[in-house]
Amino acid sequence: MERQLILIVNFGGHGSQVIARHVRGMGVYCEVLLYTAEQIKQKKPIGIICTGGDGNPAQRNAFLSELNFGVPVYDASGTHADIPEEALRRFLFEECNASGGWCMEDYAKDAINSLRAQIGEGRVLLALSGGVDSSVVAALLSKAVGERLSCIFVDHGLMRKNEGDEIEAAFSDSGMNFIRVNAEKRFLTKLAGVTEPEQKRRIIGEEFIRVFEEEAGKLGRVDYLAQGTIYPDIIESGVGGTAVIKSHHNVGGLPEHIDFKELVEPVKLLFKDEVRELGRVLGLPEYLVNRQPFPGPGLGVRVIGEITKEKLDILREADYIFRDEIEKAGLANEIRQYFAVLTDMRSVGTTGDKRTYDYTVALRAVTTADFMAAKWARIPHEVLEVISERIVREAQHVNRVVYDITGKPPATIEWE
Repeated sequence: MERQLILIVNFGGHGSQVIARHVRGMGVYCEVLLYTAEQIKQKKPIGIICTGGDGNPAQRNAFLSELNFGVPVYDASGTHADIPEEALRRFLFEECNASGGWCMEDYAKDAINSLRAQIGEGRVLLALSGGVDSSVVAALLSKAVGERLSCIFVDHGLMRKNEGDEIEAAFSDSGMNFIRVNAEKRFLTKLAGVTEPEQKRRIIGEEFIRVFEEEAGKLGRVDYLAQGTIYPDIIESGVGGTAVIKSHHNVGGLPEHIDFKELVEPVKLLFKDEVRELGRVLGLPEYLVNRQPFPGPGLGVRVIGEITKEKLDILREADYIFRDEIEKAGLANEIRQYFAVLTDMRSVGTTGDKRTYDYTVALRAVTTADFMAAKWARIPHEVLEVISERIVREAQHVNRVVYDITGKPPATIEWE
């Protein structure tokens, strides 16, 4: 039976992604596209939902008048409001006659088949960070192309405490061609003196690609570059005419020229929780599926201001203590993401009877369903007290700890 498809046509803004999650949650597969009539005809949807209001009104109206494809159309364009379900259900199941039988097992099968069709007999190079996104992509590619997959882990010196060794231990004996590249000095040299967040991201993104090209040359012919790009990466990077919130090295930060035929991004239509679900379907171990989200630029965007080896080591210890105490308190499954940030602010403090002038560490912890919106986590005060005492005692050059109680929006989850 051919898969049923609902198309969500985005006229600007980010509301289309929220609607996409609702549609999938009802067991109906959907994709988000910009308003291109030819694309819609090729997709052969059973229904169309138009959303967003940032585009040109005249252009939007002209496009809507062309939507004569013989399928139902729900016009929610010109507004950022969500579609009541609580109305959406009636459109999908009564007007579009959707069966509602789509599930993540179907997505996995389709993704594997699509990868085989896209890659053919080519060879693939994957940026394997050890996070859930790239791990799921590795599992999909392994099932699709087998030994023609090479996975490169670039240890850029911006990882969390012990993380590089843990990733190598998890993947080096997995049967794939696993390569670890120790490139800390190279990245820190490029980042010396850089303080602006977007410039940091662009530098780190470009260095990633340069390392991949060099390693690909050592491997011989490699046709495709695979990435664990997911929906929030694309949305926040402003692809498709939406506003840029922050660029992601695997979306907006890529150099214009790369030495591969094209990118392979098999989970770019999924949100973080959907990627985790796909990982379980593929049989990945739970410790990988539930791994804490970690940005591509790593601790490079959790050290505010200039990045140095000393600052990274301070942050690594503070972050390790925070995560360790959250796990000890039994809160790890309640909080979707939690990490420490080393600010560029120093303040006066005391250690014993001596004056100090050291860094402030900020703690960030959020609860969220899809990482598009988030609330700050209500960590018990007694747990925060233990965390603070350990950080100022065990992490060097830190004399103050603060807790971020800002939601998303208006803040982003990461500080940079």
